[in-house]
Amino acid sequence: MSRRGLPERVVAEVERLAGQLVDLAEMGIDVTAIGDGPRPGVTGGVRRLPVLEDGFMLVLPLPRLRLVAVTYICPPFADL
Repeated sequence: MSRRGLPERVVAEVERLAGQLVDLAEMGIDVTAIGDGPRPGVTGGVRRLPVLEDGFMLVLPLPRLRLVAVTYICPPFADL
């Protein structure tokens, strides 16, 4: 186990993915369209991104605030 009750490999992957989202946003890429949103084909809102084998995380990109908020992490089934 690790900090925040999540295995280190899950924490490392979430941090890596969040860092990539920040890097993409800094390059001017619209991160509000990455992953699956509340409505297919529509940008904005909370986005669902895969984490490792079968986990996922929910992120809320807020470009005007220059913020990518990780709102929920569901680790892979093997790590539950």
